Amino acid sequence: MTTSAHADGHVLWEQRGPVGVLTLNRPAKLNAVTREMSDALSELARRCNADDEIRAVVLTGAGDRSFCAGSDIAELDRYATPWDFRNRRDYCDALKELRKPLIAAVNGYALGGGLETALICDIRLASVRAKFAAPEVKLGWIGGGGMSAQLAASIGTGNTALMLMTGDPVDAQLALNWGLVSEVLEPEALLPRALELAATIAARAPVAVETAKANLSAAVNMPLDQAVSYERDVQAVCFATADAAEGRRAFAEKRPPHFTRT
Repeated sequence: MTTSAHADGHVLWEQRGPVGVLTLNRPAKLNAVTREMSDALSELARRCNADDEIRAVVLTGAGDRSFCAGSDIAELDRYATPWDFRNRRDYCDALKELRKPLIAAVNGYALGGGLETALICDIRLASVRAKFAAPEVKLGWIGGGGMSAQLAASIGTGNTALMLMTGDPVDAQLALNWGLVSEVLEPEALLPRALELAATIAARAPVAVETAKANLSAAVNMPLDQAVSYERDVQAVCFATADAAEGRRAFAEKRPPHFTRT
């Protein structure tokens, strides 16, 4: 197990075998993100993509109050013009570039950009204490990291309108009912369950898992006939890998497969 700290200790990285754990570590500020934290997340995403040993990543927040409260509001005044603000490259952009499966362990508030961050994750698990909100409208603006599109794809336009136009939070049980999260757990069970799920995914064929992630992203942005055609093409790519051959041999020999990312 290896650990490291970034952005003055406000972003923590821990590698547990093939699973990486990213922790936003600013609990006194509800894990609100600064520019320096955003830069650290971007660098860690690049490192994860380049490291074949890392096969899945868990993202969570430090403490028991907040997953992420979005951007630190005080940071927004650092942008000289609205155009600079519009063209910023923030933490949502960085995490979107991560090719490895990303699991959110939402331990508390997921607000604004924190909600967008959770939505970027492939799988979302929540503590019973979790709260989800898009509160920007209360401050005079709206989300800008894909909030509307990603929420609507997850919970439908009506529920999205309710969240975007009121800015009010929804609790973990309602988030589960709407399909915003896959599971709701007691606080002490949240991270162990996320790590268990990440380990399960990490044991699968890495190329197939990353292809499944890319294919899902493409599928939701394509007409049905194009999505099916694209899936057939990337299936053929996976089928040609050594890992696919190993999977077939292991099935025939009634043993667990040993995947090597080839």
